[in-house]
Amino acid sequence: MKTVLQRALLVLLVAFPIGSRAAEVPAPTVSTAAVRAKAEAGDASAQFSLGFMYEDGKGVPKDEAEAVKWYRKAADQGSASAQINLGFRYANGQGVTKDESEAVKWYRKAADQGNASAQFNLGFMYEDGKGVPKDEAEAVKWYRKAADQGSASAQFHLGFIYANGQGVPKDEVEAVKWYRKAADQGNAPAQSNLGVMYDKGQGVTKDDAEAVKWYRKAADQGNAPAQSNLGFMSAEGKGVTKDETEAVKWYRKAADQGYASAQFNLGNMYLHGRGVTKDEAEAVKWYRKAADQGYASAQSNLGAMYAEGRGLVKDPVQAHVWFNIAGASGDENARKNLSLLENGMTPEQKAEATKLARELFERLPRKK
Repeated sequence: MKTVLQRALLVLLVAFPIGSRAAEVPAPTVSTAAVRAKAEAGDASAQFSLGFMYEDGKGVPKDEAEAVKWYRKAADQGSASAQINLGFRYANGQGVTKDESEAVKWYRKAADQGNASAQFNLGFMYEDGKGVPKDEAEAVKWYRKAADQGSASAQFHLGFIYANGQGVPKDEVEAVKWYRKAADQGNAPAQSNLGVMYDKGQGVTKDDAEAVKWYRKAADQGNAPAQSNLGFMSAEGKGVTKDETEAVKWYRKAADQGYASAQFNLGNMYLHGRGVTKDEAEAVKWYRKAADQGYASAQSNLGAMYAEGRGLVKDPVQAHVWFNIAGASGDENARKNLSLLENGMTPEQKAEATKLARELFERLPRKK
């Protein structure tokens, strides 16, 4: 049986939505006692500061319930910073019972005052249908308000929305525009996605060197998709001098963060001895890590390793299991290899493998 290996494609555009709280307040230049006295006297700014101190355990013991108490006092007086932090705590169940509708209420109060972080968070709630009915057009509205104020997170999300046509007509040029605004502010996901746009020639003229530039900026900040793509560019000599040792370095950085595509490619590098000493057992290790995350190409290659006894003991039942699972996720190579493998298996082996595959398939996430 011929083992069919694949390389990973470049990652697709991926958004990583994260709610945000208000910016950290500067350390108080007066004592905690003085801040508390002002807060108890009704000063909204001091109430917010005291809430933040309790949230982070600065000058007082960390106490999430007490943080909520003081944020609420300030929020009730109209403090936008307190309103967004109170919303954030309801959204995440910190110091209060999680209540996404209540989070939306407080985000909206701050957003209506023009608070960019609140506008971004409110857009996210509409995009994901958390605390409100899902409404992509409304998400775009709030993201745009925040983006126009310079929120890099909102600019990134707006770019993602235009790239994928969610709530707006798909417009890759507009996507690039917003990715660039966020990337120029140092937003790593935007830098990574801008790299993808240059890599694929979407919304801009294809430019491998420019893609590498943006991948590197994001990779240097620890962005796993960018690290994986930078590894790919180094391995293939696209936009940069071919350097397989450098490729392994970047694949490993992403793989160590659990990024399945990089784990798969690192397995390939070990299998073929590219940039590292050939080591089939190490290849199996990385294929398994990606396969356990539902990465179909890694599942297919793991099946091939079992089928041929490379890096582990030959086991047609386990080979069948992994080919079956990968094939169910659409991997054509796995389906072909499964058909070849079954020619040499007994009915009992096939029955056992099918049972094991069914049990494992239910537990695994789905990724291509």
